[in-house]
Amino acid sequence: MATKPKIVGLTGGIASGKSTVAKIFEILGVSVYYADDRAKKLMNEDPELKKQIKTAFGEESYDKNDQLNRPYLAEKVFSDPEKVKIINSLVHPAVGRDFEAWASTQRGSYVLKEAALIFETGQEKKLDAVINVSSPLKIRIARVLMRDPHRTADQVNHIIDQQLPDEEKNEKADYVIKNKENTLLIPQVLAIHQQLSS
Repeated sequence: MATKPKIVGLTGGIASGKSTVAKIFEILGVSVYYADDRAKKLMNEDPELKKQIKTAFGEESYDKNDQLNRPYLAEKVFSDPEKVKIINSLVHPAVGRDFEAWASTQRGSYVLKEAALIFETGQEKKLDAVINVSSPLKIRIARVLMRDPHRTADQVNHIIDQQLPDEEKNEKADYVIKNKENTLLIPQVLAIHQQLSS
Protein backbone atom coordinates (compact mmCIF):
# COMPACT_ATOMS: atom_id res chain seq x y z
CA MET A 1 0.00 0.00 0.00
CA ALA A 2 1.32 3.49 -0.88
CA THR A 3 2.14 5.58 2.15
CA LYS A 4 0.30 8.86 2.57
CA PRO A 5 2.38 11.91 1.64
CA LYS A 6 3.57 14.25 4.39
CA ILE A 7 1.51 17.42 4.56
CA VAL A 8 3.73 20.51 4.50
CA GLY A 9 2.46 24.07 4.91
CA LEU A 10 3.92 26.85 2.79
CA THR A 11 3.24 30.30 4.17
CA GLY A 12 4.58 33.84 4.22
CA GLY A 13 3.26 37.37 4.57
CA ILE A 14 1.52 39.19 1.72
CA ALA A 15 3.89 39.58 -1.28
CA SER A 16 6.67 37.57 0.39
CA GLY A 17 6.97 35.48 -2.79
CA LYS A 18 5.28 32.29 -1.56
CA SER A 19 3.48 31.75 -4.90
CA THR A 20 6.81 31.95 -6.74
CA VAL A 21 8.30 29.44 -4.30
CA ALA A 22 5.25 27.18 -4.75
CA LYS A 23 5.78 27.23 -8.53
CA ILE A 24 9.40 26.11 -8.07
CA PHE A 25 8.20 23.17 -5.95
CA GLU A 26 5.65 22.34 -8.68
CA ILE A 27 8.44 22.26 -11.28
CA LEU A 28 10.14 19.67 -9.02
CA GLY A 29 6.97 17.56 -9.29
CA VAL A 30 5.43 18.41 -5.91
CA SER A 31 1.62 18.75 -5.76
CA VAL A 32 0.56 22.15 -4.40
CA TYR A 33 -2.84 23.09 -2.97
CA TYR A 34 -3.42 26.86 -3.21
CA ALA A 35 -5.74 27.50 -0.25
CA ASP A 36 -6.65 31.11 -1.13
CA ASP A 37 -7.54 30.23 -4.73
CA ARG A 38 -9.57 27.22 -3.57
CA ALA A 39 -11.36 29.42 -1.01
CA LYS A 40 -12.43 31.82 -3.78
CA LYS A 41 -13.62 28.89 -5.90
CA LEU A 42 -15.54 27.32 -3.02
CA MET A 43 -17.22 30.66 -2.18
CA ASN A 44 -18.62 30.59 -5.72
CA GLU A 45 -19.28 26.87 -6.10
CA ASP A 46 -19.97 25.18 -2.73
CA PRO A 47 -23.78 25.36 -2.22
CA GLU A 48 -23.58 24.91 1.56
CA LEU A 49 -20.92 27.63 1.97
CA LYS A 50 -22.85 30.04 -0.28
CA LYS A 51 -25.95 29.51 1.82
CA GLN A 52 -23.99 30.21 5.03
CA ILE A 53 -22.47 33.41 3.57
CA LYS A 54 -25.91 34.67 2.45
CA THR A 55 -27.35 33.91 5.89
CA ALA A 56 -24.50 35.76 7.63
CA PHE A 57 -24.16 38.78 5.31
CA GLY A 58 -27.36 38.97 3.28
CA GLU A 59 -28.47 37.99 -0.22
CA GLU A 60 -26.44 40.94 -1.61
CA SER A 61 -23.30 38.86 -0.90
CA TYR A 62 -23.93 37.33 -4.35
CA ASP A 63 -24.76 39.11 -7.61
CA LYS A 64 -27.61 38.34 -10.00
CA ASN A 65 -25.51 35.54 -11.57
CA ASP A 66 -25.06 34.03 -8.08
CA GLN A 67 -21.34 34.86 -8.09
CA LEU A 68 -19.63 36.37 -5.06
CA ASN A 69 -20.22 40.13 -4.84
CA ARG A 70 -16.62 41.07 -3.99
CA PRO A 71 -17.06 44.88 -3.74
CA TYR A 72 -20.02 44.43 -1.37
CA LEU A 73 -18.15 41.96 0.85
CA ALA A 74 -14.97 44.05 0.79
CA GLU A 75 -16.91 47.06 2.02
CA LYS A 76 -19.20 45.23 4.48
CA VAL A 77 -16.91 42.56 5.88
CA PHE A 78 -13.21 43.21 5.51
CA SER A 79 -13.28 46.57 7.28
CA ASP A 80 -14.84 44.97 10.38
CA PRO A 81 -12.64 42.55 12.40
CA GLU A 82 -15.70 40.81 13.90
CA LYS A 83 -17.19 40.16 10.46
CA VAL A 84 -13.81 38.92 9.19
CA LYS A 85 -13.87 36.37 12.03
CA ILE A 86 -17.35 35.25 10.97
CA ILE A 87 -16.48 34.79 7.30
CA ASN A 88 -13.26 32.97 8.22
CA SER A 89 -15.25 30.65 10.53
CA LEU A 90 -17.35 29.68 7.48
CA VAL A 91 -14.66 29.54 4.79
CA HIS A 92 -11.80 27.84 6.71
CA PRO A 93 -13.72 24.62 7.55
CA ALA A 94 -14.91 24.36 3.91
CA VAL A 95 -11.32 24.76 2.69
CA GLY A 96 -10.17 22.22 5.32
CA ARG A 97 -12.63 19.61 4.00
CA ASP A 98 -11.70 20.38 0.41
CA PHE A 99 -7.99 20.08 1.23
CA GLU A 100 -8.41 16.72 2.97
CA ALA A 101 -10.30 15.33 -0.02
CA TRP A 102 -7.57 16.64 -2.36
CA ALA A 103 -4.66 15.37 -0.21
CA SER A 104 -6.15 11.86 -0.03
CA THR A 105 -5.77 11.54 -3.82
CA GLN A 106 -2.13 12.71 -3.98
CA ARG A 107 1.03 10.64 -4.30
CA GLY A 108 4.65 11.49 -3.58
CA SER A 109 6.67 11.83 -0.39
CA TYR A 110 5.02 15.14 0.47
CA VAL A 111 2.45 17.71 -0.73
CA LEU A 112 2.32 21.45 -0.06
CA LYS A 113 -0.58 23.49 1.28
CA GLU A 114 0.07 27.10 0.28
CA ALA A 115 -1.82 29.45 2.61
CA ALA A 116 -1.31 32.99 3.89
CA LEU A 117 -2.61 32.28 7.40
CA ILE A 118 -1.22 29.04 8.82
CA PHE A 119 0.12 30.03 12.25
CA GLU A 120 -2.61 32.68 12.67
CA THR A 121 -5.34 30.02 12.36
CA GLY A 122 -3.57 27.20 14.24
CA GLN A 123 -3.30 25.03 11.12
CA GLU A 124 0.32 24.10 11.88
CA LYS A 125 -1.00 21.57 14.43
CA LYS A 126 -2.41 19.49 11.54
CA LEU A 127 0.73 19.71 9.39
CA ASP A 128 3.90 17.63 9.39
CA ALA A 129 6.10 20.70 8.78
CA VAL A 130 5.83 24.38 7.78
CA ILE A 131 7.98 26.42 5.39
CA ASN A 132 7.90 30.20 5.82
CA VAL A 133 8.89 32.50 2.95
CA SER A 134 10.48 35.52 4.60
CA SER A 135 10.96 38.85 2.86
CA PRO A 136 11.78 42.39 4.14
CA LEU A 137 8.66 44.43 4.93
CA LYS A 138 9.62 47.42 2.75
CA ILE A 139 10.06 45.18 -0.30
CA ARG A 140 6.74 43.42 0.37
CA ILE A 141 4.79 46.71 0.62
CA ALA A 142 6.37 47.98 -2.62
CA ARG A 143 5.53 44.67 -4.38
CA VAL A 144 1.86 44.81 -3.34
CA LEU A 145 1.44 48.42 -4.44
CA MET A 146 2.96 47.55 -7.82
CA ARG A 147 0.93 44.34 -8.20
CA ASP A 148 -2.41 45.67 -6.87
CA PRO A 149 -2.76 49.31 -8.00
CA HIS A 150 -6.28 49.41 -6.47
CA ARG A 151 -4.82 49.08 -2.95
CA THR A 152 -3.57 51.96 -0.84
CA ALA A 153 -0.53 51.79 1.44
CA ASP A 154 -2.96 51.94 4.41
CA GLN A 155 -4.87 48.89 3.14
CA VAL A 156 -1.62 46.97 2.66
CA ASN A 157 -0.48 47.85 6.19
CA HIS A 158 -3.88 46.73 7.50
CA ILE A 159 -3.44 43.31 5.83
CA ILE A 160 0.09 43.04 7.22
CA ASP A 161 -1.21 43.87 10.72
CA GLN A 162 -3.54 40.83 10.50
CA GLN A 163 -0.56 38.54 9.89
CA LEU A 164 2.07 37.46 12.40
CA PRO A 165 5.38 39.32 12.06
CA ASP A 166 7.97 37.55 9.92
CA GLU A 167 10.37 37.05 12.84
CA GLU A 168 7.69 35.16 14.76
CA LYS A 169 6.80 33.01 11.74
CA ASN A 170 10.47 32.22 11.17
CA GLU A 171 10.78 31.00 14.76
CA LYS A 172 7.71 28.79 14.47
CA ALA A 173 8.52 27.40 11.01
CA ASP A 174 10.50 24.20 10.40
CA TYR A 175 12.11 25.71 7.30
CA VAL A 176 12.67 29.34 6.27
CA ILE A 177 13.23 30.54 2.69
CA LYS A 178 14.75 34.02 2.54
CA ASN A 179 13.43 36.01 -0.42
CA LYS A 180 15.50 39.15 -0.67
CA GLU A 181 17.38 40.84 -3.51
CA ASN A 182 20.75 39.13 -3.13
CA THR A 183 19.54 35.60 -2.28
CA LEU A 184 18.67 32.91 -4.83
CA LEU A 185 15.43 31.01 -4.24
CA ILE A 186 16.07 27.82 -6.25
CA PRO A 187 19.00 26.48 -4.16
CA GLN A 188 16.98 27.06 -0.96
CA VAL A 189 13.96 25.21 -2.41
CA LEU A 190 16.15 22.34 -3.64
CA ALA A 191 17.74 21.91 -0.21
CA ILE A 192 14.32 21.70 1.49
CA HIS A 193 12.96 19.43 -1.25
CA GLN A 194 15.83 16.98 -0.69
CA GLN A 195 15.18 16.88 3.06
CA LEU A 196 11.41 16.39 2.64
CA SER A 197 11.83 13.75 -0.05
CA SER A 198 14.14 11.53 1.99
